[in-house]
Amino acid sequence: MTRLARYVHEGGRHTLLWLLIGLTFFPFILMVITSFKDNTQFYRSFFAVTLPLHYSNYGLAWADINHYILNSLIVTAFSTAGVVVVSSLAAYAFARFAFPGKEVLYYLVIALMMVPGVLTLVPSFVLVKELGLLNTRQALILPYIAGGEVFGIFVLRAFFATLPEELFEAARIDGASEAVTFWRIALPLTKPALGAIAILQVLYSWNDYVWPLITVFDSSLKTLTLGLLDFQNKYVTNWGPLMAAYTIASIPLLILFALATRTFITGLMSGGLKL
Repeated sequence: MTRLARYVHEGGRHTLLWLLIGLTFFPFILMVITSFKDNTQFYRSFFAVTLPLHYSNYGLAWADINHYILNSLIVTAFSTAGVVVVSSLAAYAFARFAFPGKEVLYYLVIALMMVPGVLTLVPSFVLVKELGLLNTRQALILPYIAGGEVFGIFVLRAFFATLPEELFEAARIDGASEAVTFWRIALPLTKPALGAIAILQVLYSWNDYVWPLITVFDSSLKTLTLGLLDFQNKYVTNWGPLMAAYTIASIPLLILFALATRTFITGLMSGGLKL
């Protein structure tokens, strides 16, 4: 292949990549542009930026959805912390301890990954109802932890199992307890995997719609996904505030990915190599 042909080939690849990037970000850019418009500007200039910019749309949106955002932050933070803690402890036990029936129990846990979530929807609802947790934050947090820890155990067990046994033996010789070796040796070496699991759990908890819809009824407890639906019904013909609400709702996830993308990719790649 001549140099000119290589340049043409590389130029075509780069053009295609930039086109795909543009198509990916176009809906978000259009949402942000629309969030500064009133209805007249929206219908006259659908794609273009129009003046004046209506910053008041964000004030209207924030006033109506700020408590929904707080609810989502609480549910997401506690469920993510629960998944990381429970899955890391369970995975460490499966990887480093020897006890009767360990492999059978592990494969029974992992088998839950093959069960579609829709099949567990009704049993989970009945269980939450029998425990008297309906219309509480616990009805969201506890099932999220129970559902997210299976994948966390699957990934973290592979990490813990590949750690050199010499590290743990040296720690035990120095008098370290099992809790200390877990906290000081195992966890620091699995930070990429912990980060990847945390990010996936944040996405799931933040974006889930069906489970909050059937377990939470009070407006003061609704998460952002339900709050946006209520807001959409209120501003169904007022596109500016509606798009402003969607923009505000997407900001936390954008910040998360901006700060944790490297950790997320490293964790998934390392997990793939170890698995």
